[in-house]
Amino acid sequence: MKLSAPIYHLKRKAKCLSRDEGIPLHDALDRIATTEGFSAWSMLAAKAAALTPANKLFPQFRPGDLVLIGARPGQGKTLMSLELAVEAMKCGHRAAFFSLEYTEKDVLDRLRAIGAEPAQFDELFELDCSDAISADYVVKQMATAPRGTVVVIDYLQLLDQRRENPDLTVQVHALKSFARDKGLIVVFISQIDRSYDPETKRCPDISDVRLPNPLDLKLFDKTCFLSNSEVQFRAAS
Repeated sequence: MKLSAPIYHLKRKAKCLSRDEGIPLHDALDRIATTEGFSAWSMLAAKAAALTPANKLFPQFRPGDLVLIGARPGQGKTLMSLELAVEAMKCGHRAAFFSLEYTEKDVLDRLRAIGAEPAQFDELFELDCSDAISADYVVKQMATAPRGTVVVIDYLQLLDQRRENPDLTVQVHALKSFARDKGLIVVFISQIDRSYDPETKRCPDISDVRLPNPLDLKLFDKTCFLSNSEVQFRAAS
């Protein structure tokens, strides 16, 4: 059964329903699920997880890869990154999610929204929402991570927001070297510049990445951009 809209749109619809009718979010989610032909949101989310582009993308990643996932707000880049982490864990690899944007509850709620119960991956998933997140911090936390671990950083443009942190270029170089030395896959969630216009270009690309500070985007081995349910994946030539 094909969903009428991407799961992140359906979840947004449920949030609006919850707010407008004053009902708990889980009830609103279940109500949206019934309109899609499912008895509960958990069933819908499980179906969506089986159809996610992450199923096709993850096998194309290799240990040592630096990956950039970019989209404008509300297009599902965080969910896509979490779906990639879930794909890694389904294959028996570890995954870590470092967020300077969301709280722990926010991230866990998003995991459940894509049909992944956090307890299911308790031994494989690490979540860190510390304000101290930087390249050095991630390297320290992941020092003993086994080869094949997927590390998601949320998000690229916040890494050097603290004055005491090194420049963004220095940090990305450090994480690229660390990923290659340890055989990790490091995924950066990225903002897209406000100048991007979906009316003139269906999907953003590397030229649309918002860069308040200089960064050589050729450091990334693979990129994935999202817009209006379209996913464009490219590997560096």
